[in-house]
Order: sequence, then C-alpha cells, then structure tokens
Amino acid sequence: MIDITIYHNPGCGTSRNTLALIRDRGIEPRVIEYLKTPPSRAELVTLIAAIGKPVRDVLRRKDTLFEELDLDNPKWSDDELIDFMIANPILINRPIVVTPLGTRLCRPSESVLDILPQP
Repeated sequence: MIDITIYHNPGCGTSRNTLALIRDRGIEPRVIEYLKTPPSRAELVTLIAAIGKPVRDVLRRKDTLFEELDLDNPKWSDDELIDFMIANPILINRPIVVTPLGTRLCRPSESVLDILPQP
C-alpha cells in the first residue's frame, strides 16, 4: 500500500480534482480536511520545507482575509506568515499532497501526477 496524504478542502474545486486524480490511480489517500484538523505549526513548517517554495507561495491569496490582514505587505516575516496560517487555516493554499515521491502544492491539480507512482 502506498502512503499518500492530501491536505484537502472539499469546498475547493482544485482540491476535489486532485483527490479524484489520486483515486483514479486506484489509491485511497489519507484525507486531512485541514480546516477541521489543521496541521500543527511544526507540521506546517515541515510541509512548506518539503514543498521547497517560499512561505508566501503557500499562502492562499484569494481569501478576503489575506487582504484584510495585509499579508502581501513585505513587513511580515515567514514566521509571522506561518503564525497567520496556523491561526487561520483558510490561509493555507491547497491541496498539499505528500507521497513517497515528494510533496507538492498541487495547483494545477495535474501536478499531483508528478509525485504519484506510475500505474
């Protein structure tokens, strides 16, 4: 059995599409609805490091909270941005998928195919 985890928001089309692509490969991933069960600070830091992108790239910009908190402002450090994501999990961009082949922020959904085992 392949150990795959998706940090999922069922209200997000990209997240639903990514989950469907994983299931289309015959894999049933561990689904973490991160709005109900947010990652700990340590888990989020580990996920961001594994994705290999800057913290700001993992921040969800389309949420009104992003604007309200002025998170585009360069005054915020990475640690402060992570604190905002922990306090407001809606600010974590999704879906994040973890497989033995890598960790990705799967936007677009098809980028998950790069980290799934070949059928």
